[in-house]
Amino acid sequence: MSAPRYRGARVGGCLSAAVEPGADGVVRLRSTEPLQPYPARLTDRLEHWAREAPERTFAARRDRGGDWVHIGYAQMLERARAVGQALATRALSAERPVAILSDNDLEHLTLYLGAMWVGVPVVPVSPAYSLVSQDFGKLRHVLATTTPGLVFAADARYAKAIAATVGGDVEVVLAEGTLDDRPTTPLASLLATAPGAEADAAHLRVGPDTVVKFLFTSGSTKQPKAVVNTQRMLCANLQMIRQAFAFLADEPPVLVDWLPWNHTFGGNHNIGIALYNGGTLYVDDGKPTAAGIGETLRNLREIAPTIYFNVPKGFEEIAAAMDADAALRERLFSRVQAFMFAGAGLSQVVWDRLDEHAERTVGERIPIFSGLGMTETAPSCTFALGHTVRSGHIGLPCPGVEVKLVPMGAEADGKVEIRFRGPNVMPGYWRAAAETAAAFDEEGFYRTGDAVQWVDPADAQKGLRFDGRVAEDFKLSTGTFVSVGPLRARIVALGAPCVQDAVITGLNRDDVGMLVFPRLDECRRLAGLGAGAPAPEVLHHPAVRRFFQRLLDRLWHEGTGSATRVARAHVLAEPPSIDKGEVTDKGSINQRAVLQHRAALVDALHDGGDPYRLLPGGDGVASHA
Repeated sequence: MSAPRYRGARVGGCLSAAVEPGADGVVRLRSTEPLQPYPARLTDRLEHWAREAPERTFAARRDRGGDWVHIGYAQMLERARAVGQALATRALSAERPVAILSDNDLEHLTLYLGAMWVGVPVVPVSPAYSLVSQDFGKLRHVLATTTPGLVFAADARYAKAIAATVGGDVEVVLAEGTLDDRPTTPLASLLATAPGAEADAAHLRVGPDTVVKFLFTSGSTKQPKAVVNTQRMLCANLQMIRQAFAFLADEPPVLVDWLPWNHTFGGNHNIGIALYNGGTLYVDDGKPTAAGIGETLRNLREIAPTIYFNVPKGFEEIAAAMDADAALRERLFSRVQAFMFAGAGLSQVVWDRLDEHAERTVGERIPIFSGLGMTETAPSCTFALGHTVRSGHIGLPCPGVEVKLVPMGAEADGKVEIRFRGPNVMPGYWRAAAETAAAFDEEGFYRTGDAVQWVDPADAQKGLRFDGRVAEDFKLSTGTFVSVGPLRARIVALGAPCVQDAVITGLNRDDVGMLVFPRLDECRRLAGLGAGAPAPEVLHHPAVRRFFQRLLDRLWHEGTGSATRVARAHVLAEPPSIDKGEVTDKGSINQRAVLQHRAALVDALHDGGDPYRLLPGGDGVASHA
């Protein structure tokens, strides 16, 4: 059988590493390719492309679902300077930044660049904290931590959240409309401001250490922390990415992207790739959900990206849609150089499906990249770029990033933590001295809490693979360690498409259990039920019961020991709560919070008091709890 053919995307940066073993078991890695020079300010790239390609579209978004509204590089520079002047005349600073409550749109992007132009940090906030949360606890925490001097929102949909959390002395700017209970400033008035001396002077003061934004961690383990993102972090990281994805220099990239700008993947990585490389960002109003994927598919039938990013669920939905959509296949594969996923592992089933569609449509596979990044590192630190990459691989260090692999000892079951040092690493958490001190080791390496292993212990150049979060692992009553990350990833992969996520139970107990958050839309599809069917009815359907029973049976029989053999399960009808911290706005499950808030259910699952539990070899029971 001949080797598969791949599209020839030019890559570099992370293809080889210098490896330095230490006597203490610590191993250090660095790319063999040095980091090339990068600008002092990200807005320098906006100025560059405004000169070199003034009419080229920088960003576009559909107007209320209709035609695309385009903003070119020269126009965006003009908008940023106008907004920058308006902000420079207000009492705004790192102590009183600009909070942005609303979702991705051209107004959000304009305000972000205008603030960056004059050195005023922004605080991009998850829209879910305003529109989904019932108690606004996360929003209140974000605003209390950063004390903004100006708050921006798209429209009056944010009125309730603003009334509950924003003091009367804070200016509120809306893209459109007004609020009934307080004065507001229209964004149009900021855009109408003539650039002047205040903005010019403020712009000259912006340098590598200037704070661009306070980007909050997802809160998947604890209360979200405000990560200081500087100009140096962003510019250095975007140069690292340009060297790793070397094809970005061959033609201006085109992105079609929905990933939220209050997270580092969308807000730093993807906006930055377009801006740094003179590309075009089409803002996708779709989402990887049953209700939202239609808009993404519509956009991908019309706009052909040169690189495409998504979370695994998004790729799963796209791969499924391509089964019967030739137009989607032909447009998406026409010029895309690479796919990349983040946020979770991509199942091999979906991976193979993408390969099959590409080979059938264009006669070659599209390279699929992965890596490791985080909010604290702006985000990218490693990339896996070769054709042998598989889900879980994170590759080798980016140019300029120093990697330190530290054995965690017997108390962590011999796991190895990966730590990072480099110009893309944060100076610390905002107004959190103790958390900042704890985040770094004695050599200034950021402690990620992520465990890794070699893909091939005999060949370091094959790179690293993810081995879970150190803090999530626990011991059974026998003293046996349970490695949560790999087990959880296996459950999600084997449970596709009906498993959203799983929480692993069994701390100080005799065996491993799991609480399963199902994808109710997929379960309804499996059961042949309508979109409005309630969760208990869906989960009690015989086809759904059989699915989860077979999943548990497979996990039980394929387990290699007590740490990998799931002995009991409970399928949850109650979705994870954002207000209780069980889920982040990007859908990541907080294992600790779920275990804490559902402790009684965990006790019942293991002590025999749960009448809805699944046991290996049973006939299948689904919970309505």
